[in-house]
Amino acid sequence: MTDITIPFYQYILEGGNGLTPKDDALYSLREDALVRFRSLGLPDLKSEAWRNTNIQRILKEQPFTLRQQAAPVSAAQVAPAFIQGLSCYKAVLVNGHLQPELSQLPDVKGFTITKLSEASKNEAFKSHFDKHPHLADQPFAALNTALFADGLFIELKANTVLDKPLHIVHVYTVSQHAFLQPRHLWVAHTSASATIIESALGLHENAVAFVNSVSEIFLEDNAEIWHYNLQDMSPDSRHIYQTAASQQTYSRYHHYNFTLPHATLVRNNLSVALNGSYTETDLHGLYLATGNQHVDNHTFVDHLQPHCNSNELYKGVLLDNANGVFTGRIHVHQDAQKTNAFQQNNNLLLSEKADINSQPQLEIYADDVKCSHGFTVGQFSEESLFYLRARGIGEEAAKTLLVNAFAFDITDKVHIPALQHHLTEQIRRYVSGVSINN
Repeated sequence: MTDITIPFYQYILEGGNGLTPKDDALYSLREDALVRFRSLGLPDLKSEAWRNTNIQRILKEQPFTLRQQAAPVSAAQVAPAFIQGLSCYKAVLVNGHLQPELSQLPDVKGFTITKLSEASKNEAFKSHFDKHPHLADQPFAALNTALFADGLFIELKANTVLDKPLHIVHVYTVSQHAFLQPRHLWVAHTSASATIIESALGLHENAVAFVNSVSEIFLEDNAEIWHYNLQDMSPDSRHIYQTAASQQTYSRYHHYNFTLPHATLVRNNLSVALNGSYTETDLHGLYLATGNQHVDNHTFVDHLQPHCNSNELYKGVLLDNANGVFTGRIHVHQDAQKTNAFQQNNNLLLSEKADINSQPQLEIYADDVKCSHGFTVGQFSEESLFYLRARGIGEEAAKTLLVNAFAFDITDKVHIPALQHHLTEQIRRYVSGVSINN
């Protein structure tokens, strides 16, 4: 694949070639995706889904190289990314490339984990790769399909249960401004289950990593996945996360998204297609933004079948000049009778300069449903702060207590004690020392 510098997207949109060698096993698929990207175009502020995030301006800030190979990374460099006290398997990826020598991969019957570039002949890959319908109209998903270098393929055979969590550490290290595009595919067959934790580590200095990642997740009948995504990147990072899940009958998908400082841009596109009846879908998010950080969460729950439940709660804490965006859409199709779908977005502003733009949306075509949505925004209760201070609790400790109390509805649902403690400590670290309404 040819290295191209910005405006690489202009080169692609105008018909630049030589991007994919013809001996690539996915050549035809990549070429089709490139045509799709050119048809969709790069989103601008006129696009409804991107009107609060000026992605073209951000792309033009630096002369990005289209791709960059993984640089050598030591175990000592990766160690800070692991969660203290967490008993788990570990998979380390550098710029999207799996590093077996830095990983501790499961040796479990019925469980496969390998480089995506080595999975093209796998039947699950053939059946599911680039098949999620929600990605079809996403320009950055099409760009990823056309140009991704590698990623992670995970398959759980029927009735396979992973005995402890798998922690995936995404390490990004670039020597010059680079546009990276990892791609991942997870398939859980009938009655399989696993807990997967993702986190990120930026080791680059004096160079910006723009990461455009895509994850496709497929749950067959009665499968269950607990998915935790910890987004704790460096200030010289820009990240677009695109996660598309598909559920079959009686499956259960629990997604927890935690966005922490300090990445300049974080955009989360999370969509779930409920393709079978009696599914359970839980989407929980907590975003803590500081400085000039921009965090944009877009969620889409697509109720296609009857007797399905979805529950979504996103909470935001915004400090300094941070800007937050939340757009949550629930679509209940005519056949999706007996649907229960709930969505709520609550925000806490700790600065007069911080702001949030929230748009909860319901689109309902069935008549026998229970659906609701809501949005709140507020500041610290001066009464609560005074109450704590009057009982001898210092200002920093009082603020931390109140923020942790606000976030409790999310953190309390984390079913791994070590991870729950880690998140609580991260909140304390970022909130302590911050003045209120500065």
